[in-house]
Amino acid sequence: MNEIFRRISVRKYTDEPVEPEKIEQILRAAMAAPSAGNQQPWEFYVVRDRAVIKALSECSLYSACAAGAPVVIVPCMRTKGLRWERLGQIDLSCAVENMLLEITSLGLGGVWLCVTPEPERMEKADAALGLGDDLHAFALVPVGYPAEERPQQDRFDKSRIHYI
Repeated sequence: MNEIFRRISVRKYTDEPVEPEKIEQILRAAMAAPSAGNQQPWEFYVVRDRAVIKALSECSLYSACAAGAPVVIVPCMRTKGLRWERLGQIDLSCAVENMLLEITSLGLGGVWLCVTPEPERMEKADAALGLGDDLHAFALVPVGYPAEERPQQDRFDKSRIHYI
């Protein structure tokens, strides 16, 4: 999986729109993620509306880069009817990582912007999307054609490996 070693966090995008078939492929990758007890607690909002993207970009100090993306995918977590509600965040994390790898594979750029578990960020994102009590924004994933290029940092550190 070469994408693991090429994926970077892209925060600047060209104006080129992202093709619907690429968005679907990203969502297919997300839904292929492992899920505790196969509960699949996810829903995905694909946001192209500029006013909604602007509101999402104001969820935190770190989400401003979303304003420049042609599309923002918002993975959301259902909170009712789950057998293992506490494991939902792990399931969504797996889905977002799959999305980022597929984004890289498709020649696009994206970044994981944290929403959950920060209550203020969740409230702002939920309000921007008009979500109810049983569904909450988990993250923002701006997606677009990269307007920046750089190599991935090598984070491998042998001192963090322990053999027993």
